[in-house]
Amino acid sequence: MSTETPQDRPNGDRVNVIDTATAAHNLPRMLQRFRAGQAEPLIFGDEGQPEGVVVPFDRWEQLEELAADAEQAAEIREVTRRRLATNRVEDYVSADELAEEFGWNLDSDNEPPASR
Repeated sequence: MSTETPQDRPNGDRVNVIDTATAAHNLPRMLQRFRAGQAEPLIFGDEGQPEGVVVPFDRWEQLEELAADAEQAAEIREVTRRRLATNRVEDYVSADELAEEFGWNLDSDNEPPASR
């Protein structure tokens, strides 16, 4: 009996799910693969359902950073949505006016200056 079960994801991708016992047995081999630069994740779970993923640490750090960025973007969208729903038209400030107020040059790729 195969210890690998194909699983179709909602986005159309297909992943192979390894049963938990086989995944545990293969952890040393996965570490060797990661050290060799092969970053393909190990997806495991019971009854063919994906429940966990083993990835190289540097990839996990990248995912953590992306998750933090996504969380910050969601917060910005929510604040913007609330402000748009409650502010009056006369309260709006253009991006150019805001940049001028903070001393930012919108035509530059540089970071904004440090806080005053």
